[in-house]
Amino acid sequence: MSQLNARINDPASVDAAIENRYCVRAFLPEPVPRQTIEEILRVARRAPSGTNAQPWKVYVLRGSPRDELVRKVCEAHDNLYAHPELETKFRPDYDYYPRHWVEPYLGRRRHNGWTLYGLLGIGKGDKPAMHAQHNRNFRFFDAPVGLMFTVDRVMGQGSLVDYGMFLQNVMVAARARGLHTCPQAAWNDFSSIVLPHIGATPEEMLVCGMAIGHADESALVNSYGTPREPVEVFTRWVE
Repeated sequence: MSQLNARINDPASVDAAIENRYCVRAFLPEPVPRQTIEEILRVARRAPSGTNAQPWKVYVLRGSPRDELVRKVCEAHDNLYAHPELETKFRPDYDYYPRHWVEPYLGRRRHNGWTLYGLLGIGKGDKPAMHAQHNRNFRFFDAPVGLMFTVDRVMGQGSLVDYGMFLQNVMVAARARGLHTCPQAAWNDFSSIVLPHIGATPEEMLVCGMAIGHADESALVNSYGTPREPVEVFTRWVE
C-alpha cells in the first residue's frame, strides 16, 4: 500500500499522541532500549523538508558519555552563575528567542515562568532556586537518554522549519511508545562544550537538545501543563 492511499484506521490515537505530548521535567532512571530510540528516529525521518534535503543530524547520549556531558555543562553553568562576566564565552549559534519581547508573547512567557516557579515554591528574586531549577536542564531532567540535534551551518533558515517538523515527529513517536520528552534550547548556550563532546564537526550548529525517557508521575513539576490558545485566536478564514 502506498503512502497516497494508506488509511489511518485509528485517528483518535494519532490525536492523543499529539495532544498528550508535553514537556516532562522529571524522569525515572528506567532505561530506554536502543531499539526503541531507533524506531522513533525511523518514524521521525518521514518529516518533510525542502527539496528533501533532510538537514537533521542526531546524536544519542547514554551511559558515561551522557553523564560526562552533564558534568561538564553543569560545572560551566555554575561557573557562569558565580561569574556573570563569563557570559561572552557562552553564546548560542542562533537567536532562539527574540531580543525584545512584545505582547502577546511577553505575557505568555511570564505566565509560563511564574506559574512553574510558583508550583515549585520558587519566589520572585530567589535567584539561587531559579539557578538550581534551570540547572536541571543540563541533567536532562534525570532522563537516561539525551538527544542532541545539529544542522550544517551552510543550510538556510528554512532548514530550521524542516527541523521543527522532524522534532515534533520524534516527540509524537516517543509518546506513541509510552515515553515522554522535553525539547531543550537551554543547551544552545553551551554549544562550545556540547559540539566537541558529541564529535560534531566545526561545520555543524547545535539546534537543540532533548530529554527522553519515562516520566516520573510522582514528581510535582510534572503536574504542570501549559495552556494553549483556542483556534479562533490564531486563525483567520480568508473566503
